Amino acid sequence: MSVNVLQICSELAIAFASVAVCCYKIPNAMQKMQRFVGRGEKVMMRHELVFHYLDKVARIGSIRRAAEELAITPSALNRRILGIEEELGVEIFERHSAGVRLNVAGEIFLQHVRNQIADLERVRSRIADLSGMRRGHVNIACTREVSRYFLPLEIEKYRAEYPAVTFGINLFERGEAELSLTDNSNDIALVFEPLRLTEFQTVFSVQQPIYCIMSVSHPLAKRKSLRLYDCTEFPLLLPNKGEGIRQVLDNASAKTGLVLEPTVESNSLDLLQMLSLNGENLSFAIAINLQPLLDNHNLAAVPLDIRDVSGGFLFAGHLKGRTLPVAAARFLEDISKQLGLSFG
Repeated sequence: MSVNVLQICSELAIAFASVAVCCYKIPNAMQKMQRFVGRGEKVMMRHELVFHYLDKVARIGSIRRAAEELAITPSALNRRILGIEEELGVEIFERHSAGVRLNVAGEIFLQHVRNQIADLERVRSRIADLSGMRRGHVNIACTREVSRYFLPLEIEKYRAEYPAVTFGINLFERGEAELSLTDNSNDIALVFEPLRLTEFQTVFSVQQPIYCIMSVSHPLAKRKSLRLYDCTEFPLLLPNKGEGIRQVLDNASAKTGLVLEPTVESNSLDLLQMLSLNGENLSFAIAINLQPLLDNHNLAAVPLDIRDVSGGFLFAGHLKGRTLPVAAARFLEDISKQLGLSFG
C-alpha cells in the first residue's frame, strides 16, 4: 500500500481540524470546507473499507466466511490483509487450520484503527454541523427489548429531519451491549437490565413494568392486573435465561417461592408473542413494546402486580469519557427526551 495505514486517520483528522479553523478566518470558508470535506470523506471511505474488512475477519475468525459476508473473494480479502501486514512489517493474524485470530500486534493495531475511525467520525460530524449539514453515522448497541418498536420509530423520526444520517443497529445480549462501547465499535447503547455499568455513562434510565401477553379470549385477558401465581397455572412462553425480562421474572419468582416452568423458551420475543395467540399460552413484554402488540386486536396485555414484579430498568448512554459525534449525541438526546415523555 502506498500510504502508511497507521498515519491515514491521524493525518485526515488534522486536515479536517485545520479546515474547521479556517472557516473562521477566510472569506467563503464554508463553501471551501464543504468541498474539502466531500473529498476527505471519499479518501477516508477507501481506507475505512479496508479496516472494515480487518474488523470483520477478526470478529468472525475466518477469511472465507468473512469474505462471504463482505461479498468479495477470499483471495482478494487475503491480499488486503497481506498488504497491511507488509506495510506494518509484522503479521497481525495467527493462521491455523480452523481459521485466523488476531495476535497481540493485531489487537493493538485494530484497537488503534477503531479509535482513529471513531475520532474521525466525531471530527467529520462536527465539521458538517458547522457548515449547516446534518451528516454522520450512528452505531447503536441494544438488547432485543428495544429493537422491536421504539428504536425503529425513533430512527425514522430522526432521519425524517436529518436524512443524510445513517445508522447501524447491533443486537447484543445483556453485558455484551455495554462492553461493545469500549472499543468504539458502537456509539451509544440501549439496554434493558444491563450487567456492566462501570464504564457506562448513563444519560437516561427509566423503569419498565412487565406485562403478560395473551390472546383476547384468554381467561386472564379481562383482569386489571395479575399476580405471578396466576400465570403459573398456564403454559409459559419465556425468554432464554439471562435475557432481561427473564431475569426480572426469575428474581421475582425466587422471592415469592414460585417456580416458573416454561413450555417454550426462545431468544426471539417475536416468536414467543406470536405463540401467545394460540390457546392459553402466556408470554411477557415491557411497556416500551406494547403498542405494536395492542395494534394486533387478537392480543391483550395485562400488567403484573408490582407486589410480585416491580419491573426492570431501561438504560440509554455511552462510554464514559467519550465525546460522541454530533449525530450520535443528538440522537441520544432525542431518544432520552422521548423516553422521558413516554415513561418518565
